[in-house]
Amino acid sequence: MLRKIAVDEAVGTRLAHDLTEIRPGEFKGAAFQKGHLVCNEDLCRLQKMGKNHLYAIELEEDEIHENQAAAILAESLAGPGVDWEDEPREGRIGLSASIDGLLKVDIPALAAFNMVEEVMCASRHNNTLVKAGQLVAATRAIPLVMKRHPIERAASLARQHGHVLEVKPLSRLQVGLIITGNEIFHGLIEDRFQEILAAKIDDLGSMVTEVDFCPDNRALITTAIRRQVAAGCGLLLLTGGMSVDPDDVTRLAIADAGAGKMHYGSAVLPGAMFMVAYLDQVPLLGIPACGLHHRATVLDLVLPRILAGERIGRSDLALLGHGGLCHDCPECRFPDCSFGCGS
Repeated sequence: MLRKIAVDEAVGTRLAHDLTEIRPGEFKGAAFQKGHLVCNEDLCRLQKMGKNHLYAIELEEDEIHENQAAAILAESLAGPGVDWEDEPREGRIGLSASIDGLLKVDIPALAAFNMVEEVMCASRHNNTLVKAGQLVAATRAIPLVMKRHPIERAASLARQHGHVLEVKPLSRLQVGLIITGNEIFHGLIEDRFQEILAAKIDDLGSMVTEVDFCPDNRALITTAIRRQVAAGCGLLLLTGGMSVDPDDVTRLAIADAGAGKMHYGSAVLPGAMFMVAYLDQVPLLGIPACGLHHRATVLDLVLPRILAGERIGRSDLALLGHGGLCHDCPECRFPDCSFGCGS
């Protein structure tokens, strides 16, 4: 319950919550923090802030203060790789990555949480690469004082889904490149795929340890696949041979090597002719020619998820369609853009 006090009679009162001051273009934040003891020197500033009344809180048994509520909500939302500190500011608690990795947001669970009245959580996009210490979400109870039931219900919804927010570490794998095509193998054109793909792999903490150049020969590509897996590669990237040209035999060679069900085609541009297959537990990714001409393609959306231990299937490639249209900006800003943000 809140008890209203005229500001000029509030000297000696301890503030029940942070008081926000807004000076357009200059400052927005807590001018006075919860627990502050109001003194005569504060009265003028409080009045300039438009605070003609302050409120003392007298909680009933079934009521909860916004700061305590925020702590309960943060604890229920945070999964592995996510930290938070019980230091609410203006009733809000931020949740941060405790490790470098891939942020996973259970989007349906987050929506169910936010359907509970008087609570909220806002997060970064699902499948965003984050660094340790980076803010990934924030939560708060919206009223200053509220009933306990909505807080407990929201926390229960979050917990029953396991965890709404998680940061998965990326595996450090030995990666093999198989670069196919008669024109490259016979030296008619210079290969650029090796440099581009090796840089992407290195940026994510893994390392290219095997490279094979193969002509458009089904048997030779199959042999290269088996050799690289035997050499300890935990991920293979294959370039070329991904289109519908009869000379493009890379997909057939992958099948010959013993790969299981292949998923050919993604709902992403650039990257429609992308392919995912698995040879036992080793992922094989078929990279179309767009990987040479665009800084960001479907590979940049899928590769972090592969390294985070996810097994990518047909539904994953289909769901990439929402947000999977690159705008071909004159100056690429990926990942600081909308590409891939719907996944």
